[in-house]
Amino acid sequence: MELHRSCSKLLNYQTKVYNHVKTRSVQRDANELIQRIDPAKERKRSAEYYYGHSDYPSAIHYLSEVLEVSPWAADLYEFRAELHMLNGDEMSAITDIKSATKLLSDNTDGYFKLAHLLYKTGQATEALKSIRECLKLDPEHKDCFPFYKRIKKIEKFLVDAETALENKNYAECIEAANKVLKNEKDTTNIIYEAKRLLCSCYSNDEQSSEAISACTEALSLNDDPNIYCDRAEAYLQSEMYDDAIRDYRSALEIDSHFERAKEGLSKAENRQKQAEKRDYYKILGVKRSATKRGNHEGV
Repeated sequence: MELHRSCSKLLNYQTKVYNHVKTRSVQRDANELIQRIDPAKERKRSAEYYYGHSDYPSAIHYLSEVLEVSPWAADLYEFRAELHMLNGDEMSAITDIKSATKLLSDNTDGYFKLAHLLYKTGQATEALKSIRECLKLDPEHKDCFPFYKRIKKIEKFLVDAETALENKNYAECIEAANKVLKNEKDTTNIIYEAKRLLCSCYSNDEQSSEAISACTEALSLNDDPNIYCDRAEAYLQSEMYDDAIRDYRSALEIDSHFERAKEGLSKAENRQKQAEKRDYYKILGVKRSATKRGNHEGV
C-alpha cells in the first residue's frame, strides 16, 4: 500500500513537471514565433516591392522566407506561384498552386489555375484530374466546365496513342496522335507530346520518311535524347549512316550516360563500316568472300 502511494506521488510529481516544462516550451515557441512576425512582415513588404519592380527572383527569395514563418497561408503560395510564372518557372508554380489547393477546402479557382498550368506544360492527364476536382466543388463552374470539355477528348487521344505504342500497335498510335494535332492547335507542349508519339510510332513502324519528318518537328520544340534516337533509327532504316551517327551523338551530348544512344552509336558505326566494305568490294567487282589472291585477280 505504501509502495503504491509512493508510486502515485512520483507519477503526480512527474506529470506536474512535464506540464510545467511543456507550458514553458509552448511559451518559448510562442515567443520565438512572435519575434519572427515583424521580420516576416518586413520580408513580405520587400517581396511586394521587388514584385512591383519586376525583380521576381528577389521577390521569390523574400516570400519564401515569409512562408517559413507562415506555412499555412494559401494566399502566399498563390502569390509565389504567380512570381514563379513571371520568372518562367512553371513547375515551381504548379507545386505552389497544389499547396494552395490543399490549404483551402473550396478553392475552385485554384484547381482551375492548376489544371490550366498542368495542361500548358503538357501534362494532360494530371490537368484532367485537377479540373475534375474543380467540378466536384462546382459542376457548373464557368471556367472549369468548358475547359473540361476541351481537354477531355485530347487527353483520351494521348492516352490511346501511348497505350498503342506500348502494345506495338503503331497504326493505332499514329491515328490517335494525329487526332491530337487535329484538335489542338495552340498549346505547344501538347502538340509536342503528339509529335513525340508520331516520331516514335513511325520509327518503330519503319516508315522512315514520315518518322524523320515527325521527329524533326518534335525536336524543334524540345531537345530530347529519345527523339534523337528515334530519328537515328529512321536514318538507319534509310541507310543514312552519317545522319544516324550525328543524332546518336546529339543524344549523348544531352545525356552522356544514355545507354540507348551508346548502343545505337556503336550499331550505326558498325553498319557504316560494313556498308563501306560492301562498296569497296562492289567497286572491285568481287564478292566479299573472295581471297586476297582473288582480289588481285579481279583487279
